[in-house]
Amino acid sequence: INSALSKEELRTIVYESRNLISRRNQDMLLSVLDLEKVSVDDIMVPRNEIVGININDDWKSVVRQLSHSPHGRIVLFRDSLDDCVGMLRVREAWRMMTEKKEFTKETLLRAADEIYYIPEGTPLNTQLVKFQRNKEKAGVVVDEYGDIKGLVTIEDILEEIVGDFTTSMSPSLAEEVMPQNDGSVLIEGSASVREINKAFNWQLPEQEARTINGMLLEALEEIPVIATRVQIGHYNIDILDVQDNMIKQVRITPKTPLKKSVGS
Repeated sequence: INSALSKEELRTIVYESRNLISRRNQDMLLSVLDLEKVSVDDIMVPRNEIVGININDDWKSVVRQLSHSPHGRIVLFRDSLDDCVGMLRVREAWRMMTEKKEFTKETLLRAADEIYYIPEGTPLNTQLVKFQRNKEKAGVVVDEYGDIKGLVTIEDILEEIVGDFTTSMSPSLAEEVMPQNDGSVLIEGSASVREINKAFNWQLPEQEARTINGMLLEALEEIPVIATRVQIGHYNIDILDVQDNMIKQVRITPKTPLKKSVGS
């Protein structure tokens, strides 16, 4: 007899155990069960935002970029991101810089790891296992033609599980949002819809587009003009800035139902 529980049965048990399990742990368990519903495409850093170093740049420029890199891993490429030559652990590069041994492009390239490729559409639960099995922590997402679509790390997947419990939003998101006293939020068009939903507990549609700009273009099917107001679900969205056919900034105001006064 197969006594294994289905995911829905596990979900029901977690819900019904809310008096025994803290809300924090309950939400974390449900996030694990939901990993199969989310793919690497949903959480990856898109291609145009991947930070890399052109190994064909002059050596001083390469060293300067390494010295100021805010990232733990960085892609090395030759002239174009399509010609990736390795994934470098920046800490390893810093260690090599401080040693008295010769530090050149050749030693840097030898220190880089081979690029680990991830097929687009891979569910997060599958990729988490693959990262562990292959002893990898970061990979480049590619489509069926081998073209690079983005970059994802094991930390990104773990963030999906425990992200709701971090004490502050990610540094990148913090730079893209400005909560206002009236309950609205000023948001850059490049901000991730998924991160916005997680940070503010909203339900903006995130299936069709990754960014706020993409979500609005998908909804309107045209480039809106400044001062346009769009209603999506329970949210009023005012377009504040449009440049180069891209929405640069919006104000999103959740439409909250009127609350009953105390004692009514």
